[in-house]
Amino acid sequence: MPTSKRFLLPSALVIAALVAGCTAATSPSAPAEQSAAGSAVMSEATDACAPETLETKQAGMLTIGTDNPAFPPYFDPPADDEEATEPWELGDPTNGRGFESAVAYAVAGELGFGQDQVEWIPVPFDNSFAPGPKDFDFYLAQVSFTEERAQAVDMSGGYYFVNQALVARENTPIAGASSIEDVAQYRLGVAQGTTSLQYVEEVIQPATEPRVYNDNTGAINGIRADQVDGIVVDLPTAFFITAVQFTNGVIVGQFPSQGTAADQEHFSLVLEMDSPLTDCVNEALAALTDNGELEQLTIEWLSEAVEAPVIE
Repeated sequence: MPTSKRFLLPSALVIAALVAGCTAATSPSAPAEQSAAGSAVMSEATDACAPETLETKQAGMLTIGTDNPAFPPYFDPPADDEEATEPWELGDPTNGRGFESAVAYAVAGELGFGQDQVEWIPVPFDNSFAPGPKDFDFYLAQVSFTEERAQAVDMSGGYYFVNQALVARENTPIAGASSIEDVAQYRLGVAQGTTSLQYVEEVIQPATEPRVYNDNTGAINGIRADQVDGIVVDLPTAFFITAVQFTNGVIVGQFPSQGTAADQEHFSLVLEMDSPLTDCVNEALAALTDNGELEQLTIEWLSEAVEAPVIE
């Protein structure tokens, strides 16, 4: 679905830029109090996202919500020598491992909060973007941005842009495919009305017309019945299929993104409508994008850790 990526600058930062421009144009003989006023506004802009000035749910703490169970690879289970943290099931958001746990702590760090200043709370997925007050400062659990959801809550710029992926039965020839050209030689299945179908037709362009099913369950059954060799779904769906629905299924790999970021489905952090934190959270995400950390976390947890290499 078409999506939009919005990085909003805090109003204080915009004001500071305007003041800075006016100050530069002021003659050397301008009153000292004018310069002092400009400096004060610029200082205010600089401190707008400092942790001591952020209006969080708990003073000096950042409260982050996610769904429970917390599914891998977004949240990593406790290691053998670690105890599970109550009330979390499957994955443990508090250990900083897994893609969304790592992203959450990276954002917290950009906002000036250490790991011991973060508290996680369980919140059912649908409740996260329902209208009304929230108990969390921000929430993440693979919530895709939609215009409808953005009418009830603030949704950040993207922290993950959804790629398409190939799922197949393990130990079959297609499971060894390493390029789009390889994949195009096999029989592919895909659910109707999806961006996956569009990707198959426009990018993969298989030699054999893809078989189109009513839904992903039908496509999975198509593999089982040997009607197709593999199915194309978005990567988050591929994780769920191989973990829950298709026990001998494997993710062969993920395909490179196409088009601009504005055209791609993406996951957003969810905040209360008109949250005072939204601008600062978007600044944090922008910084993590610019310095490459977000890309590295994506590679670490959604490519290398789950063995989902990019098929190019």
